[in-house]
Formats: sequence, structure tokens, C-alpha cells
Amino acid sequence: MSLLLGPLLRHVDETSATVWVETDTASEVEVLGATARTFEIRGHHYALLVLTGLEPGTRTEYEVRVDGEKVWPEQGSEFPPSVIRTLPENESRVRLVFGSCRKPHDGDVYGPDALAAYARRMADGEETEWPQALLMLGDQVYADETTDETQEWLKQRRDTSKPPGTEVMDFEEYTHLYFEAWGEPAIRWLLSTVPTSMIFDDHDVRDDWNTSYTWQRQMRAQPWWKERLRGAIMTYWVYQHLGNLGPAELAEDETFQKAITSGGDNAELLVAFADEADNERDGTKGARWSYRRDFGGVRLLVIDSRAGRILAGGARSMVDDDEFDWIEENAAEACDHLLIGSSLPWLLPPVISHLQSLNERACNRPGWRGRLAEKIRQAADLEHWAAFRASFERLSAMIAREGRKEDPPATIAVLSGDVHHAYIAEARYPEPVTSTVYQLTCSPVHNAMPRPLRLAFAATWSRRVAAIARGWARRGGVGPDPLTWDKVSGPHFGNVIATVDADGRSAVTTIEQATGDGLVKVGGQRLA
Repeated sequence: MSLLLGPLLRHVDETSATVWVETDTASEVEVLGATARTFEIRGHHYALLVLTGLEPGTRTEYEVRVDGEKVWPEQGSEFPPSVIRTLPENESRVRLVFGSCRKPHDGDVYGPDALAAYARRMADGEETEWPQALLMLGDQVYADETTDETQEWLKQRRDTSKPPGTEVMDFEEYTHLYFEAWGEPAIRWLLSTVPTSMIFDDHDVRDDWNTSYTWQRQMRAQPWWKERLRGAIMTYWVYQHLGNLGPAELAEDETFQKAITSGGDNAELLVAFADEADNERDGTKGARWSYRRDFGGVRLLVIDSRAGRILAGGARSMVDDDEFDWIEENAAEACDHLLIGSSLPWLLPPVISHLQSLNERACNRPGWRGRLAEKIRQAADLEHWAAFRASFERLSAMIAREGRKEDPPATIAVLSGDVHHAYIAEARYPEPVTSTVYQLTCSPVHNAMPRPLRLAFAATWSRRVAAIARGWARRGGVGPDPLTWDKVSGPHFGNVIATVDADGRSAVTTIEQATGDGLVKVGGQRLA
């Protein structure tokens, strides 16, 4: 018996934890006396152990046993024991680490890996400095930009001279990506020790996934796309989504409960689920991937800004109305700090934001002008919150409303990735908001941005150029912005990781860049 991947420590609160594993055969898995039988999907075997009745504020080292045999920690590991640290009751000090866009090592062409550097620092440092949570904000795997090793593996399976070439095509090929991304020893230990939340972005499926209805129709016309999307959603569900849920949510999750009780291969169950998840029906999507986590006084509200988009019938929305209602309801509950996770930034450099809103208006024009605008939208990746203007304004209004209420959070911050550089921007509304409001963007963890694009992104923060872009947007029919924002740190390039440290009503964020000698602070801001 062997452990193929994991353990991943996922949802941890004051009295419970979940631990995810993949094994090579059907088996019984044990962690801290809790056991679970694996469930099967196309010959792959998984278990999600739900540990309950834990004591708040405790630290417990753990092992993983498969059919009674100890398989974790690995013999001779250079890393400390894996531990489960439950949250204390009424926790006031919380450290959350976040980032996005992490490619696996491929000849070190992308430089030092910021997440691996963070893991090594943790292993060598004091446990009191370890974070309570890690948030991975998209592009956990790259289905469309595979490594040399994966491309050689794909050539042994099929003819890569035919579409989709060296991109992955189905569930089996996706499982290889996750093994490659999470199998490196430092990353594997980190994920076994720090509770991790995740949300996907485009490269988890394909570059520019769900940019527009035109893009969607173009991809659905490809004969290989249906199986590709099924594989993406099926693996996202089992490798990423399940761990975002707590014990109560898992108990109510019909698909999960069917999978763990079926006693057979759950492929058809997950195929039906994946097909339903991608359908739009009467302006709603078939699945909700957004979720909420609480760490003492810190609320983390993670929004699915990819799969939940409404695109058909002339609509253009990041999520449907029911999901936005859910987001607003969960944001409204009292907390010291409201962190909103979105793989895509809410506040981009102002020049880009104005042009994205302008492009959306142009895409709705009839004839060749609309078709040209659509081509520009796809070519220039104009598909962030500002390019879904109604959603941008609704999110902006929600943040303002929460920041003005009688007992507001001290800070409201949107945590994002995607754009391959890091920055901190402070938002201001025409009518005063009590909470301080920020956009915190950290990307990439391990990737790259071409040098010419670095210069271009730096220029998009220019107030003079932004005024010109704003004038174009106004003449194109875009309404006034509901707020203004200014950069207070960045843009920072290279492989980066960011931290939010909250202590009561105070909070600080830090951006660190990976170097050959570890992590170096390059930016930061006191949030409150």
C-alpha cells in the first residue's frame, strides 16, 4: 500500500479538521483514530477524513496509516512532523498567506519558487510564526501550458500532433498535473501542515476560460473540449473543492455523500455533476464554488470569478444573482476584518480598468465594431471585474455598504492574483467609508512576466494616462466610477508570496519575493 499524494490539511476550525489523501488502491485510511474508506473515480482512490471533537487551541502531531501501515511522515524526511493546530476560541491573532499562479518546477526557468521558499522558512523557523491558513487563488495547475516532463508523458498516451496537442485532455491527464504540482517534498510538507483553501482560475481549465459567450461557443465547438472540461471540473471537485468545505457542509453535500457510500467507481456520478456545473439555466449556474471561512475575527469570503459567470443571452455577470445574494449575506455578518478572495483583481491599474469597461460596452455594439471589440477582449485578456461592469459596481457597492454600517470591519480587503505582478491599492469612496478598503494582489508564486510587459504594467498606474483612458471610457458610454483608488505599494515583479497579519482590529500586509537566499520583503502596508 502507498500514499500517492497528500496528506493535505484542509479545513481546520476550533474543534474539527479535514485531511485529504490519494492512495494507489482501495483501502482504509486512518488519521488520529479517525478512519475512512477510499472512494474511487476512474481507478483513482481518494479519502477525505473528517476529524471532530478536537480541543480548541491545541497542537497535535499526526501520522497517516493505510490499511494499518504507516505511510506518512515518509521515512527519513528532512521536515518537521505534520501537525494539526486547531484555532483557539475567540482567536484575535491570525496570519493568512496567499498567492496565485504556481507552475511546477521545469528546469528552474521561472526562478525560485516563493511557496517552496516559504515552506523551507517554516521548517527552519519557530512554529509560533507559522500561518493559520494558506489561500491559493488560482492556477494551481496549468492544463494548457504543460511541462517538458508532462509533454513526454502525454506522448506515451496519445498522438500530441492532434488537438489539443500537449494540453491535457481528460480526467486521467489532469490527475498527472496535480501529482506534479503537489508532489515536491517541500510543498507536500507545507500542505500537510498549513490549512489550505483554494479557488480555480483560467489555467486550471484553459487560458481565458469563460472570457465571453463568444469564447465559450468557440470552445464548445471543439471536439475535445467536452471531455477536457469534464476532467477539469471532476478533478477540481476532488482535489480542490472538497477541502474548502467544513464537516457540516460535507454532511450536506449530496455528491460527496453518494461518492463515499457507493462502493464502486463514481465516474458517472462525477461526469453528470460536471456537465450540470457548466450549464446555464435561466440565468443561473449549476454549481456554486464560492465559500466562506472564519478565523476568529477574520472572515474569508472566497468568490468564484470563473466558473460562475453568466454569459448567454446578452448577459455578462461574474456570478448569478442568487450567488451574489449569498455573497452579500455572508459579508454582512459582523467581523473585525473582511477578506474577499477573488482570483481576479477587483481593482486593476486604473488605465486597464477603464479600458476593460470601455471594451465591454464596445462588445455590445452591432456589426463589425462589436466583432472587433470581441477580438480585442480575447487577445488582450480584458475579462476582469471591470469588464463585467454591473458586477464590478455591485461588488463596489457591497464593500461600501459594509464599510459604512454601524459596526463595520476595521478593514475590507480583496485578495487576488492572476496578473503576474503584486501591488497594494487603497480605495476611496465619494461618501466616507469607516473601514479602510484595499486591493491586495499577489502573483505569481512561480511563473514569469516578460520584461516588456513589466514596463507596460508600470505605466498603467500613471494618473495622466488614466485620465485619458477615463475620458475615452466616458465618451464610450461607461458611467462614473463608484470609487477611486491609488497604488500604495508596487508594482512588484518576480515570484512573490503575501501575508495578512491581523491582531484584533489591527492588520498589516507584507509582500515577499523569492531569491536564491530565501524570501525578501519588497512591499507592505498597515491596513488598520
